[in-house]
Amino acid sequence: MENREKQLQELKKEYQDIHMSEEQLLQMKQKISQAKQENSQQGSNAAHSSVSHRRSIARRCGIAAAAAAAALVILPNTSASVAYAMSQVPVLSRLVEVVTFRDYHYEDDRNSADIQVPEVTVAPDTDADTQKSSAVSEQTKKTAEEINTEIQTITDRLIAEFEESKKNEEGYQNMTVKSEILATTDQYFTLKLICFQSAGSGAEWNYYYTIDLSTGKRLQLADLFQEGSDYLTTISDNIKQQMKEQMAADENKIYWLDSDMPEWDFTSITDNTSFYLNQNNEVVVCFNEGDVAPMSMGCPEFVIPNEVLAGIRK
Repeated sequence: MENREKQLQELKKEYQDIHMSEEQLLQMKQKISQAKQENSQQGSNAAHSSVSHRRSIARRCGIAAAAAAAALVILPNTSASVAYAMSQVPVLSRLVEVVTFRDYHYEDDRNSADIQVPEVTVAPDTDADTQKSSAVSEQTKKTAEEINTEIQTITDRLIAEFEESKKNEEGYQNMTVKSEILATTDQYFTLKLICFQSAGSGAEWNYYYTIDLSTGKRLQLADLFQEGSDYLTTISDNIKQQMKEQMAADENKIYWLDSDMPEWDFTSITDNTSFYLNQNNEVVVCFNEGDVAPMSMGCPEFVIPNEVLAGIRK
């Protein structure tokens, strides 16, 4: 926080050195003041679940980040010199980003593919020149390399399957791979790799990659809970409850739970079950098509309320 405050002051000084007009300077001050007021109000209302997405982010980032975000809204539109000055000052954390590593396209009368291979990149550590910061940055780079290797292995295999299948003159096939940044907070970064393949019928499956930005390591489900806590049972019981409630409310919702084929029924998640953390710091458990429901149900996700895990989260 001290670094953010110091950087904010340096940024404001640079703006003034560029000789901003009085009107531009007044707009900036008003935006910063407004952000601080909103942040203060958000802190007092933290217990309410209806807080908007924008306020949730501001509350976690703190007053300094909110003020800097307000400056980002107004200042680049007032002066090219100011925009350039801002690009030289790392006020907001942009450590982890995603770029397109490979873009594979193919289309003929029977086959089509649109495969965009993402790559996680790590920016140089400019926030602090400390041993801990440097170690986290290096660990983040290693984690990013591991994730990129996994993604490239998956997409290389899919491209090879597509190339082999299109040699067959019979039938049609379509393959799509894309990615989505699900959540970026001051502590976590999550990338979702979405894969879709059809040849008569279609199937979708997803992969989730979450980096703990405080350690630089790949986040595991067990990392979120106190040692010795039975978080697998707690989460699984809540998922079963949500399944029952959804099926009771909508006859079109079908989950494999207490069915005539118990070998298919959902019993429990494992430490390898996919998950991510949303912007409200809630655990979201993810299943692929066919895992816990008919494939027509798509890829179900279950948001586990924070109050359910309050006694066992770290």
